[in-house]
Amino acid sequence: MLPLLSDTAAPTCAKEGGSWCQQVWNITHNEWLATSGIWAVEKPLRILFIVVVAFVVRWLIRRVIDRVTTIPRGGGKLPALLRPLRERAPDMLGPIVVERRRQRAKTIGSVLKSLASFLVYGTAFVLVLSEIGLNIGPLIASAGIVGVALGFGAQNLVKDFLSGMFMMIEDQYGVGDVVDVGEASGTVESVGLRITTLRDINGTVWYVRNGEVVRVGNSSQGFAVAVVDVPLSYSADVDRATEVLGETATAAVAQEPLSANVLEPPEVLGVESVTPEGIQLRLTIKVRPGKQWTVQRALRGKLIAALEDAGFEPPLGRFFTGGPAAN
Repeated sequence: MLPLLSDTAAPTCAKEGGSWCQQVWNITHNEWLATSGIWAVEKPLRILFIVVVAFVVRWLIRRVIDRVTTIPRGGGKLPALLRPLRERAPDMLGPIVVERRRQRAKTIGSVLKSLASFLVYGTAFVLVLSEIGLNIGPLIASAGIVGVALGFGAQNLVKDFLSGMFMMIEDQYGVGDVVDVGEASGTVESVGLRITTLRDINGTVWYVRNGEVVRVGNSSQGFAVAVVDVPLSYSADVDRATEVLGETATAAVAQEPLSANVLEPPEVLGVESVTPEGIQLRLTIKVRPGKQWTVQRALRGKLIAALEDAGFEPPLGRFFTGGPAAN
């Protein structure tokens, strides 16, 4: 008669207090189950526990990131993630600044989610390999070498992503800003971690890699200055012309629609340049960001008309009025 499994001697591992082997042996008195239970039950349960914890931790982290990067209902308040960061668009119009903040928070949140997923799943993967019994030292070393090789091979891509991340954090520009990035200039339509999309005055869309942006000229932060140069002939009374320009500009900016865009009273600086054709007077006005071109166009027409009504001739007027130069 064959001996019963329960009659076999206790394995060595069953003598370890509190071990899984001892618990299985105490229940079954089966040597095979006691010795292999660690692989049949304990290891799978530990691996399952690691995977479940990783999923839960990742889900919680993503929920927290969503909460701090979501613009509250109404859209006027900064997301919690952006409150410690510098805001460079206080004077922009509501819909534009809301879209700017939404895209900025969405991009930063996307990076944080990707980073959290990589860290959580990477840690879980290493723990699972450790539970299986694999030596992870050579694997980590190999992964480091592969990472360095990929880093060298994708330097431009890494450069673009890092530059885009710092642009987002520092809020160098955003949706709706008018910027000059060197080769291209126009209104920003979207800002990503790798590419910034601009649309110029002719309607052409430019895709600019963030890593290639060396300097940025932003015409939409804080305030702008409308500069209007008015030509005059050499025979003009500069003092009288300066007075006419000041009065006309002051009256113009006090009325709609210019009054909504002007922040400070106009200032006539005086003679800006002297050319073979005549002289130029310069007038400047501090206006809301992005409104300098609208104010310049409106004022230029009003100032030229006011000077003509006051009897001032254009710089080349003597060639067309039958003056001495026409004889």
